[in-house]
Amino acid sequence: MSDSQRSTGDRPVLDDPGLPRVTPLVQRLEPSVVEFRRDIHAHPELSYDEHRTTERILQTLSDAGLSPVKLDDTGAYVDIGEGPIVLGLRADIDALPLSELTGLDYASRNPGVAHACGHDVHTSVMVGTALALHRVVTRTAGELGQPELDSLGGRQGLNGRIRVIFQPAEERLPGGSLSVIRQGTLEGIPRILAAHCEPRFDVGTIGTRIGAITSAADTIKISLSGRGGHTSRPHLTEDLVYALSTIAVQVPAVLNRRIDVRSAVSVVWGQINAGAAPNAIPGSGYLAGTMRCLDAEVWESAGDLLDEVVQQIAQPFGVKVHLEHIRGVPPVVNTEAETDLIEDAARYELGSRAIQLTPQSMGGEDFAWMTQLVPGAMLRLGTRTPGGPVYDLHMGDYAPDERAIGVGMRIFTAAALRALSGVQ
Repeated sequence: MSDSQRSTGDRPVLDDPGLPRVTPLVQRLEPSVVEFRRDIHAHPELSYDEHRTTERILQTLSDAGLSPVKLDDTGAYVDIGEGPIVLGLRADIDALPLSELTGLDYASRNPGVAHACGHDVHTSVMVGTALALHRVVTRTAGELGQPELDSLGGRQGLNGRIRVIFQPAEERLPGGSLSVIRQGTLEGIPRILAAHCEPRFDVGTIGTRIGAITSAADTIKISLSGRGGHTSRPHLTEDLVYALSTIAVQVPAVLNRRIDVRSAVSVVWGQINAGAAPNAIPGSGYLAGTMRCLDAEVWESAGDLLDEVVQQIAQPFGVKVHLEHIRGVPPVVNTEAETDLIEDAARYELGSRAIQLTPQSMGGEDFAWMTQLVPGAMLRLGTRTPGGPVYDLHMGDYAPDERAIGVGMRIFTAAALRALSGVQ
């Protein structure tokens, strides 16, 4: 069923075999989890350098009586429960190479590094979820009351394990999830869920969709070289600046005519550099940007076409072209059953109005490598304070509403309990 054929708010909640709502338990844990978030927010670390963050995750989970496992170099995972794994949960833990501009008391203390994409929120949600699940599984969640604990899972009880993965290096293409996969961390996981902060949605709401929720994202680097010279005699040179600017303008236009527009291929340049004087044609130049695509099949073939188009546009100028096409990530594709699991958990804990249909994003996300191997789904976690400013991701002023942490904990804890009790 496509998202256009169903209404997330109208679909009824599946019959629930005695599962208590987890809100009371989450409310007890939330203050300490928020403090955890503020600590890792103040000490952000770049991809594959998340050593302090990894240690804080390991220590927090160990102090609670869990037995987390450190991954190679950075990252970790932890299992809650016994028996076969019934569900995986994934968070990314790295930060971005930019300066924080929020002015918060717990702003980044590492110059030029900031959690401006919300990975500190993702990590905190999953740490909190692991803590909540551990209390339920070990029957120590006194906040729920013993009758409610005894009723968990109804006749079948809670069977199986939840694996929570704390993945490094999401921000470095092609992504740290490939390293996690190579280490065997996904083995035995039948389905997997994740979240990404969404600054356009109010806190207390989430966005879901079936099918692709992100796009493929590649990096393009084009270097030109040629015979330079004086700007008064361009006919005696290989006018590299003109060639570079022509490539910058024509490549996106030509690709949009050579590829089905429904695939939404988007080439956008972020860097262009050539020359040092107004009256000198340089001998080298550089152009770099991203190519994004909504369709996985088109993404597979777009690289060959890109090379053909760049060479054809550059040919009349006589310049030498070196194209570096760095394959990034495919789209994250949400499967229907896993999206249903998220929506049922959210509807049970937050109500139907908390769920919105989210558009497919042009952003890339390396959770896609996991959903290529395991059925899964990613939700968009609202982080905007109602009535407050709309921030953007990857900007130094991004300041998510911390109440989103408790919202995420409620959804993923409830989803995990459903999986453990065999509801879905």
